[in-house]
Amino acid sequence: MQLTPEHDQIRETVRKFVEAEINPHVDEWEKAGMFPAHEVFKKLGDLGLLGISKPEAYGGMGLDYSYQAVMNEALGWVNCGAIPMAIGVQTDMCTPAMARFGSEAVCNKFLAPSIAGDFVGCIGVSEVGAGSDVANIKTRATKVGGEYVINGGKMWITNGTQGDWICLLVNTGDENTPKYQDKSIIAVPLRENGELYKGVTIERKLEKMGMRSSDTAELHFENVVVPEENLVGQEGAGFMYQMLQFQEERMYLASSCLTMLERTVNDTIEYTRHREVFGKPLLDNQVVHFRLAELMTEIEALRAMTWKAIGIHVDGGDCTMLASMCKLKAGRLIREVNDSCLQYWGGMGFMDETLISRTYRDGRLASIGGGADEVMLSIICKLMNTLPSKRRG
Repeated sequence: MQLTPEHDQIRETVRKFVEAEINPHVDEWEKAGMFPAHEVFKKLGDLGLLGISKPEAYGGMGLDYSYQAVMNEALGWVNCGAIPMAIGVQTDMCTPAMARFGSEAVCNKFLAPSIAGDFVGCIGVSEVGAGSDVANIKTRATKVGGEYVINGGKMWITNGTQGDWICLLVNTGDENTPKYQDKSIIAVPLRENGELYKGVTIERKLEKMGMRSSDTAELHFENVVVPEENLVGQEGAGFMYQMLQFQEERMYLASSCLTMLERTVNDTIEYTRHREVFGKPLLDNQVVHFRLAELMTEIEALRAMTWKAIGIHVDGGDCTMLASMCKLKAGRLIREVNDSCLQYWGGMGFMDETLISRTYRDGRLASIGGGADEVMLSIICKLMNTLPSKRRG
C-alpha cells in the first residue's frame, strides 16, 4: 500500500503527542497502576485521533483504515504497552461495530462522545468461563417491553474502572436458539452523572503481570436496564458483528507492535555496542549481531504481512485469514524479540528501571488477549480446510 503525506502527518502528530503528553508521565502511571484515561483521551479527541476511520457525521475524519493503522504504528513510541492498548480499545475494539452497524440514536449517544474523547469506552466479551470461547458467554439480556434487562459479568475489561460505557456482547435468544445466532451487542452505560450506573458493580481492579498503567476490571451486571435503542445493529447478529470487530482488533495488535519491536532491537544494538564483555563490545560477537539482524528481518516480514491485510480490509475484502496470521505472528514475535534482546541486557534487563524489562512483561499478553494463539491457529486451519471434518461447520 502506498502511503501519502497525509499518512505521514498523522504519524508525526501522534509521535509528538506521545513525546509531550504521555512519555513524561509513564513511569508515574505505571507505579500508580492507572493512567488518567479521561484526561489523555480528551486531548486525543481534540486532535481528532480517536475517530480517524469513523464517520464524519459523528465527529470522525471519515478516512480509511490505513490511516488508523499508521496511528497504531506510531503508538509504538509510548514507553509502555498499556496506554496504547487502552487507546486501541477505544479506536479499534469497542467502536468499529457501532460505527458500521449502529443506528443514528446509539451512535449519537455513545460513538460521538467517544470520538470526542468525552467518553472512555470498554469492550465486554470475555467472561471467567468464556475467554477465547466467545460462543460460550453466559451474560444475558432479556427484553422487557422496550428495554433490555442485563444480568451477568465480564472479566479482564480494559478501561473497566474508568469507563463510561461498554460494548457488551450478550445472549438475547432462548434455549432453542443456535448459540451463534442468539447473541447481540448492546451499548451499556457504566456511569451516569458521575456515579456507577444502577446495577453495575466493579467487582475488583485486577492486578496484572504487565500492562500495569492500564486499569483492568471484573464487572458485574445485576438487573441493569437499558433502552432497546442501545442495541447495535440487529438482534441476534452480535456474534457476526464481534467476529468482524475482532479483525480490526487483531490488525491493531500487529500494527501497534511494529515500532515497539524496532525500538527494542535498536535500543539493544546501542546497549550492546557500549557494554563490554571480555574486553570488547558485546555487539562485536557474531552470534549477537547475527541474531539482531534475524530479528529485524522478522519484524519487516510481519510489517509486510500486516500491511497486506490492511490493504485487503481497506479494499473491502475478507482479511480474516491474514489478520489471524498477523495476530499469531505478532504475539509470537513479540515474545521472541523481547526474550532475545533482554538476554543481551544481562542483569540490567531484569531491572524495572530498563524499558526492556517493561516491554518483556507487557508483551506477553499479545499471545493471549484478542484470541489466543491457539484460536488463531484454529481459524487459519479452518480457512485452509485442514480441520477434522466434524469441526468444519
